[in-house]
This record gives sequence, structure tokens and C-alpha cells, in this order.
Amino acid sequence: MLKYELNRAESILIIMPSGPLESTDFEKLVQEVDPYIRENGKLNGLMIYAKSFPGWDNFAAFLSHIKFVKNHHQKIKKIAAVTGSRFLSIMPQVANHFVQAEIRHFDYDDKDAALNWLKADK
Repeated sequence: MLKYELNRAESILIIMPSGPLESTDFEKLVQEVDPYIRENGKLNGLMIYAKSFPGWDNFAAFLSHIKFVKNHHQKIKKIAAVTGSRFLSIMPQVANHFVQAEIRHFDYDDKDAALNWLKADK
């Protein structure tokens, strides 16, 4: 399950995985985010806020996740991975090879610092 919050004033999307990710999670996310991006051109930031990575419900969910990243990474300026998860903490080093956004890892307790980093230099 993927909860999310779109802060339109700051142009920041915060996603909070709370259980295995499902294909429908990404379908709902696209319905919320794509109209905003069409209207504004981009997101200033994306925060992934998760104590641990819950994984995917099935292979279709994994593919939906990959498709979301492929279709959106060029429209996001910065990504903050705010997590205690070892898997997500190495994400910035791996993702830098595939994603145009500036990516940075923050400890799970540093959500405010991550949000300030996303807001800086809009």
C-alpha cells in the first residue's frame, strides 16, 4: 500500500509505503500527479518516507513501479529518500545511473531536514 500527499504550494510529493506495493497504488498516484505535472511542468521534489521497504505485492506491481519511475523521473528536480531501510539508503547511488533528479539519502528521523532540502533552490 502506498499513501501519498501532494503539497501543491511547495510542489513536493511525499510518498509513504506502508505495506507491499500494488499496481493500483501507482495507478492512483498517476491520476493525482500527472495533471499537476501537466499544469506546472514538474515537481520540485519527491520524498520517499519509509522506515523500511515493504517490497511489492507481485511482479505486476514491480513493473508498475518501474513504469512510474521511467515516465516521471525527468519531471522531478530532487528526490529525498528518508528511511531507516538499508535497501532504500543505497537507492541514491543506484538510481543516479538511471534518474536525472538530484537524489539524497536522509535518516528516517531527519524528515524535516529532507523537506528543507527539497524546498531549497526551487
